[in-house]
Amino acid sequence: MKINKKVEEAINKQINAELYSAYLYLGMSSKCVETNLKGIANWLYVQAQEEMTHAMKFYRFVLDRGGHPVMPAIEGVRTDWKDPLEMFEAAYEHEKKVSAMINAIMDVAIAERDHATSSMLNWFVDEQVEEEANSSEIAEKLKLIGASKDGLLMLDKELSTRVFVDRTQPAGGAQA
Repeated sequence: MKINKKVEEAINKQINAELYSAYLYLGMSSKCVETNLKGIANWLYVQAQEEMTHAMKFYRFVLDRGGHPVMPAIEGVRTDWKDPLEMFEAAYEHEKKVSAMINAIMDVAIAERDHATSSMLNWFVDEQVEEEANSSEIAEKLKLIGASKDGLLMLDKELSTRVFVDRTQPAGGAQA
């Protein structure tokens, strides 16, 4: 069954929002590299990769349902962050906004009785719980660290271990 036009329009906006999210995290990552916090930069870079896979999951879904993804310009992002705490507080606020956007798409899908979209969106609803929790947790750790350079370096080392895993793909293989 071809995707509902209202749902298609909402998902197309979300594709743009996910790409914006990737830009946002790349901008934050670059600032961390500039300030020699390469572990935090790594965490943010991995987050950018994850956001790209989210955009592609939506993109593929629209195509699979016979729709047409649109590619409007992606708004530029801020890159002049004061410190990692400011970044992660902004990331948490951003993730809450993304959660609200996904919930709004779910509302459209339910109103349009588009069960396939509702089913697909359940993955994103669950994912956003994790996204909000991760950014909030790091912001809270940074608040605890305060002005401690030792604490910041320990967190930087901890965040350096994050690796990218494409969780949008089913286990056991990549989708073409």
